[in-house]
Amino acid sequence: MSAISVGQAVVLGVVEGVTEFLPVSSTGHLKIAEGLMHIPVDDKSVVGFSAVIQVGAIAAVLLYFFKDIKRIVSAWFRGLFNSEERYHHDYKFGWWVIAATIPIVVVGLAAKPLIDGPLASLWVVAGSLIVGSGVMWAADQMGRHKRGEDDTSFKDAMLVGSSQILALLFPGFSRSGATMSTGLILDLDRVAATRLSFFLGIPALTGAGVYELKDALGAGVGAAPLAVGTLVSFVVAYASIAWLLKFVAKHSFNAFVIYRIVVGFALIGLLATGTLAN
Repeated sequence: MSAISVGQAVVLGVVEGVTEFLPVSSTGHLKIAEGLMHIPVDDKSVVGFSAVIQVGAIAAVLLYFFKDIKRIVSAWFRGLFNSEERYHHDYKFGWWVIAATIPIVVVGLAAKPLIDGPLASLWVVAGSLIVGSGVMWAADQMGRHKRGEDDTSFKDAMLVGSSQILALLFPGFSRSGATMSTGLILDLDRVAATRLSFFLGIPALTGAGVYELKDALGAGVGAAPLAVGTLVSFVVAYASIAWLLKFVAKHSFNAFVIYRIVVGFALIGLLATGTLAN
């Protein structure tokens, strides 16, 4: 019997799609949803399932930003064979994304036993939601929001890319929250920080999903729940991306900060009273 039913996969797909790119922690929300449905959050197959359905959300990014990605990839390939093309920002950006992905891959492989074990605790999720909220609020206040996407540099990409490690080690911190906050601290405007977060998340999340696929299928999650969860996350994530880009163009991140704090303390209450098992 599958560790996750098709009905549960639909719910988790919606949660993943809504939260993957919002700075509220998709991993944290998935673990909360799994706990409420009495799915063991530290089960190897469940951890694998969570990573695999992220591929649906990544597919939504690929579709939404297809023209941008095509332009960057084309420039990168042209630059490999034409030295004049190497001065273009898109060619450089292609290399920056590759380089900025290396830190999270190294840490992810080295710390996998901790990530799948002690750090998968819902107590860690609660604390990370709250602490991450403080970081996000401070970053939004500190940032001067004066630099656009064309002003990004190799340093920006490496710092923003490396910040994904925070979310990897502390589920609840939020990959989007960490990367967007870092972008704001570097004085990128909210839209530029958000778009950079999207582009840097593509290789990291895709790689994680492919890597975990064997565990999800081999340890107790059927192909049907995986397929359904991935499809649902794709559809919902596409809508979520469109909404987020419009929202950050006109609003601060305060709404997300408040939401994260409320969810974090609510989770602590559920855990402390035994309503939700860790």
